[in-house]
Parts: sequence; structure tokens; C-alpha cells
Amino acid sequence: MRWTGARYTDKPTVEVRTWIDAPPDRVWALVSDVALMPSLSDELQSVEWLDGATGPSVGARFLGRSRHEALGEWSTTSYVVECEPGHVFAWAVEDPANPTAVWRFRMNAGDGGTDLSEWMQMGPGRSGLSSAIDRMPEKEQKIVFVRMREFERNMTATLQQIKRLAEAR
Repeated sequence: MRWTGARYTDKPTVEVRTWIDAPPDRVWALVSDVALMPSLSDELQSVEWLDGATGPSVGARFLGRSRHEALGEWSTTSYVVECEPGHVFAWAVEDPANPTAVWRFRMNAGDGGTDLSEWMQMGPGRSGLSSAIDRMPEKEQKIVFVRMREFERNMTATLQQIKRLAEAR
């Protein structure tokens, strides 16, 4: 990731992608399994569907618990905002109208496999990072850059794990 000088209010984004030698339905089964995600992440510790949901559908909610060395431990409620099996799975964190983040997996079939991307947008709603920015407003751009670089690194690792699992089946 190269320096952009983005601020939190800019709603910075990051996207990573990989090609997987497996059909979109196999990739979908992995990316839409929120209970699988903690095993693919150093930060995300657990996920559970809420309100009796057992899988993704627009409006369904899930609770995620995370841990980060510098940010501590926290939990968030996410709302599924896009759900097209084999194509897209996206959720907004905390408030769909003013999310702290939006995450999206997108799948496109081609060449006998699947082009998979993971995208995220920081903000615009306040998050745990906002308090760090409040304490050190002169370092906002650096704080945002470092966190976005962490997201990019973690997302790259997640996609590699999904690729490994999808191609092993």
C-alpha cells in the first residue's frame, strides 16, 4: 500500500484480489461462512449469527469479537447489506446507515475458476480508531495509513487461506 495521506473522514478503502482454481459456488461457501473467518484471522476471535440467523441474507446480523495488540479487545454487530450467492457478500459494521466500516467479498467466474476480491472501507461512523485520532489529531493520516496497511496485509492472508481451502476440495 502506498501513502495516500487519507484522513478518516475520507472513508479510505483497500482491496486485495486473487484468482482461485475453483468455481464461485465453492468459494461462496467459504466467504459466506462467517464462523470460519476467525480461523483465517489473527485479529477476529469469534463470530456468531444473531436473532436465530444461520446464514447470510440481507438484513441478517452477526456479532464479531476481535483483539488487537494496540487496540485491545472489542465486539461489533454487523449487518449483511449485500448477499448474492456466488457473486457478492457484504456487511456494514455497527450501523448500516453510518457504518464504522463496510466489508465486501466479490466473486467473478472466469477461466475455469474464480476471481475473488476482498474490499473494505473505513468509516464514516466512529470506531475504536477514532479515539486514537482524537488523542493525536496531528498524527491522523499516519494512524489511518498504518491501520489500512494492516487491513491490506490481513486481507491478503485471508484470501490466500480461502484459496488454499477452495482448491483443496
